[in-house]
Amino acid sequence: MASIQHFDTASVQPEEGAPAPERVLEGNPRFKTWNFDEATGGLYAGIWEATPGKWRVSYDEWEYFHILSGYSILTSDSGEVVDLRPGVSLVVRPGFAGTWEVLETTRKDYVIRT
Repeated sequence: MASIQHFDTASVQPEEGAPAPERVLEGNPRFKTWNFDEATGGLYAGIWEATPGKWRVSYDEWEYFHILSGYSILTSDSGEVVDLRPGVSLVVRPGFAGTWEVLETTRKDYVIRT
């Protein structure tokens, strides 16, 4: 394996998915995930994209991400609201629960540690 990993979506077939039906609150959101790297110990890096909709989220893992395009709103169960627009970087820690609402198809790059 190379020592450097480029995030080139043309080089990897995306995995397609959606939130579990019981988590969906609005719309019919769909996901594409280009997972470019996996390391021992549960470390993942790639690009994720979602179409408009709103669903419940509950994080068991640690995630860093950077919004590349689109517009989403992340809202915690405690009421904290974060606008996710291009250029925003965020860390979400295990135990976070709330909603993810995609208003414009959103793409982010991510690093996740399980």
